[in-house]
Formats: sequence, structure tokens, C-alpha cells
Amino acid sequence: MNNVIALIPARLQSSRLPGKPLAEIGGIPMVWHVFMRAAEALGHENVFVVTDSQRILEAVRSRGGNAILSDRQADCGTTRCAHALERIATDAEIILNLQADEPFIATDDIRNLADSLSDPAFRIATLARKFDPADGFETLFSPDNTKVVFDNSMGALYFSRSIIPYVRGVEWKQWLKTTTFHIHAGTYAFRRQTLLSLPSLPPSPAEEAERLEQLRWLAAGLRIKVVLTETSLIGVDTPEELELARKRFDELHYNEK
Repeated sequence: MNNVIALIPARLQSSRLPGKPLAEIGGIPMVWHVFMRAAEALGHENVFVVTDSQRILEAVRSRGGNAILSDRQADCGTTRCAHALERIATDAEIILNLQADEPFIATDDIRNLADSLSDPAFRIATLARKFDPADGFETLFSPDNTKVVFDNSMGALYFSRSIIPYVRGVEWKQWLKTTTFHIHAGTYAFRRQTLLSLPSLPPSPAEEAERLEQLRWLAAGLRIKVVLTETSLIGVDTPEELELARKRFDELHYNEK
């Protein structure tokens, strides 16, 4: 996929799991798991880690990966990606923004996300999955799990930390039995010029209320295509989730050293 590159923003500091991108899973830094998934999908030369940390930079380069230092003042991963794109010698039209804390992202999802922007109606694409009722209402209710609703053409209508849609006339305990909910995964594909334009967009009231940057893009009229995945993504934000990821690694018998 010569017209596509993947950027992986990776900050060393994390309030809940300091040094998260370098946390080892199966003896391999977490960020390198993501790099290798992207490299398998797009080619090694088309993947770049974007970091504010010299330690992460050296860890990636020591394994033969591409890495560049980002602007420490950038307010989010998307802004860091936009700034980094201006420094990479590439004519790629599609830019993926992958999460450094999702070590088991599927290569098919990466390819599908990039392919989804062949639809000229959309400037941005993002992954989402059906919520598994077995995970329980408390998990669905958690503001850490962003929910998304979309139209018949898979265009995002709204993202929220609250449960959407609200199920009127049904007791909340029955919602999981009557309605399908979708959880957003913070993985994106952008058209090149769209990504470069995002840092200059003004904040929107909904974004400031929910602290979700994609609401700024919707408010600006940018259409976001939702790409569904059946992969159960493991995002690693806490020590407990890190242990779950390590357990999953052992079960899958990955060998990327």
C-alpha cells in the first residue's frame, strides 16, 4: 500500500501507567508490537513512531524502526501526527493514526481502515466494534469507553462518553437485551490535507464538554466513516490491563523478537 503510511504517537508519560509504550509484553516493548502489526499491513518503511521521548525514539530505532521526535507542546496525538507529517518525506495520501497502547490490533483492520477512504464522501475514517453484552452494563456505562452512533452510510453522527442511543421506554437493566451499542476505538485514517488542517480548527462546545477531539471535526462538517471490526481490542491504560495483555500474549504464542 504505497499510498498509505501509519503514524504511532507514543508519549512516555501516562498518569495511570508511566512509561506505557515501553512496558514489555512477552519481552517486547508495547509500541513495537503496534509497529510490527502496522508493518505487516503496510510495509516496514511506511510506519513511523512519533514520540516526545528520547528513550522511546532509541528503543524503536534500535530494532530497526522509523521514529521521529514530536512537538512536546502538541495537545493530542492527532496534532502530533499532523506536525510529524510535515517532516516526513512522503507523498502518501492516506495517513493512519494508530494507538501505541493497542498491541493486538489486527492487520486486516489496518488495511480495511485505509481502504475505507476510497469512498470520496469521507475525509476521515475510524474503527468501532459492537459492544458485547457479556461485558456488562457497568462497562458500557464507563466514560472511558466512548460510544458512537452512525447513519446508514456508516457516517458517524455523534460520539459520546455517555450511553448512546438512549433507549426510551425500556428499563435500563434491559437495554443490553434490546439495543446494539457500538464502542469507538481511537484509531483513525485521514486524507493528507485533512490531517494537516485539523490543528487549526477551533474547539467546539461538544468537544469541550466531552473531551473528545472527533466532535470538533464533526462540528466543522468533516464526515467520519465508521469501519466495524470484530476484533476484541485490548487497550492498555492501567497495570491491570497490562497484565491482561501479557496473559493474552502468552495464550497467542506471539514471537516477534
